[in-house]
Amino acid sequence: MRRLPLALLLAWLLTPLPAKAYPLDGYAETGIRRVEGARLTDEGVIWGRKQPPGALLPTEAVDLRLLDHRNLDLPEPDPAFTRQIRNLLGASADRYGVAVLDITDPSHPRYAEYRGDYRQNVGSVGKLLVALALFQGLADAWPDDLDKRRQILKDTIVTADDFSHSDHHKIRLFDVQSRTLTRRSLRDGDKGSLWEYLDWMLSASSNSAAAMTMREAMLLKHFGKDYPPSEEEIKRFFSQTPKHDLTELFKRTFFDPVTRNGLDLEQLRQGSFFTHQGKRNVPGGGSSYGTARELMRYVLRMEQGRLVDDFSSRTIKRLLYMTERRIRYASSPALRDSAVYFKSGSLYQCRQEEDFSCGKYMGNVKNYMNSVAIVETTTGGRHLDYMVTLISDVLRKNSAVDHQTLATRIHRLIERAHPAAATSEGTPPETGADQP
Repeated sequence: MRRLPLALLLAWLLTPLPAKAYPLDGYAETGIRRVEGARLTDEGVIWGRKQPPGALLPTEAVDLRLLDHRNLDLPEPDPAFTRQIRNLLGASADRYGVAVLDITDPSHPRYAEYRGDYRQNVGSVGKLLVALALFQGLADAWPDDLDKRRQILKDTIVTADDFSHSDHHKIRLFDVQSRTLTRRSLRDGDKGSLWEYLDWMLSASSNSAAAMTMREAMLLKHFGKDYPPSEEEIKRFFSQTPKHDLTELFKRTFFDPVTRNGLDLEQLRQGSFFTHQGKRNVPGGGSSYGTARELMRYVLRMEQGRLVDDFSSRTIKRLLYMTERRIRYASSPALRDSAVYFKSGSLYQCRQEEDFSCGKYMGNVKNYMNSVAIVETTTGGRHLDYMVTLISDVLRKNSAVDHQTLATRIHRLIERAHPAAATSEGTPPETGADQP
């Protein structure tokens, strides 16, 4: 078994312990089979890609950092900090919207924002609002019973149906008994707990899993304490309820939690299902979009325990902890030793153009790339805590690589603002990397 880097272990031991556990050590609590497969892989029991040091935190270390700063709102942008962030964007700066909140010293936060109100479709980042809606529904049904909410998440078995049609994203299906892993798209008849569907939606960004989770959120909103209904009742409900009524239920399920949790529906909205068949089954409530500023307010309120309540905020954060393969912004080598909580989304479109070859994430009509990241670093003699929300539409440029590059540059900028603590003479600082 690989040892936890000393600096990360110390950070864990110095962190107040919540009652329950989740990430790689969380299978017993959550029943998320992918997590157990990832743990066994990391321990060398089964073959596969191992996790970087920053993904090895135990659940007790994955917690909310601003519970003692619940009154903090986004500060006014710091002009010098904003200028530094703006300079990182280069000549295409006006194709970005970015917000960076440095809470390394939460009593003196620093905030940078450039085109924070620039609004576009944020793609799979909108799945954050699906998670919010589901946890709001759980809290509305059982406001004073966390054990019941946990039981619903773990014991409710969801069976994929036509709402999941269709999706190319692959999910991890791990068989705990045989210790075998299958990676493929979700299929009709696939079963998983509600917790697993949330994980597939956020870790693998499965649109099929997102659509099934949206179906469940609507059922939870409608049935309340009588959730979950039987499969027969689910089919009857969606086939017999008038489309207009389903649209109104959609709005109550996914729009109301945004405003109830202090967010601006004009700046952050998921307006439809993530699959074509989901859209046919339930007409949505309009377009989907987000801004860097409002996404920043989402993650800030999560860190404060103000998305629904402490339990909901903490669980959403743990679902965002990167123990899947790191991609796009989160794939920056500079973040290898950092704990990263991450969601991204993309949407690109091409047309014929002389001397231009369309490629993945390189659209010349639209090239949306969107990233939300919380970075926590306790290595190299320094502690860093910051959040980044980044949306872009830079045409003809590989936006996945672009966000990875910006992640490195922003991390180095934050490092320079917080120099490493001095070490004893002749003793190199702890890097957090595994030693040979």
